[in-house]
Amino acid sequence: MLKVFVYGTLKPGEKNYSRYCAGKVVNTVRAVAQGNLFALPMGYPAMTLGERAVHGYLLSFTNPEILTALDELEDYAPNRAASENLYNRTQIQISDLQERSLSSAWVYIMTETLAVQLKGIYQPDGWWSGSK
Repeated sequence: MLKVFVYGTLKPGEKNYSRYCAGKVVNTVRAVAQGNLFALPMGYPAMTLGERAVHGYLLSFTNPEILTALDELEDYAPNRAASENLYNRTQIQISDLQERSLSSAWVYIMTETLAVQLKGIYQPDGWWSGSK
């Protein structure tokens, strides 16, 4: 089972869910990851490493090839230098809403330097929605 933590346009109900996830997800759980969340003016968020709670969903897939499509969406290439990627894919621990560990999962992280450079607005509640 391949697990991906999503906090932006890949969440159920957001604009990229139907294209990339619908019909491919076998389990969806509301979840929390440690980090900081920024709303970018381009209409999507960026999660950075940090100590706050970022709210989203833990999506489970049976086909690992989903990562190829998600990598392309997130402008991540594993063979490129990290500084050349918009986001970098890494595995982190994910918890449920009661702070119990669920498992580790892939997540797309942006550097805080880049999030600020792109004029990201810090989201203290850790929740992003495209309908804001």
